[in-house]
Amino acid sequence: MDLKAIEVKLLNKSGLHARPAVRFVQLASKFKSTIEVCKHEKCVNAKNILQILSLGVDFGDVIMLKVNGDDEDQAYNELLNLLIKVLPEEDK
Repeated sequence: MDLKAIEVKLLNKSGLHARPAVRFVQLASKFKSTIEVCKHEKCVNAKNILQILSLGVDFGDVIMLKVNGDDEDQAYNELLNLLIKVLPEEDK
């Protein structure tokens, strides 16, 4: 198992606030892997809604998604899909 990490630019209007943040945390919580979201130098547990909200991730911000664990491939793919495809589509 290697740490999977990727930078993602958020293209949904509300970034990781309110409803999108809840959906992200709910999805992250389904996995056993350790999942972190980083903005600038601050990294937080992706399974904790208050920590995610504390990052203040807005439209156009770049975050680092880090996934490490037994189900990291599935977690990585599903979370990326949510951030890159699902949430921006719902804005339309």
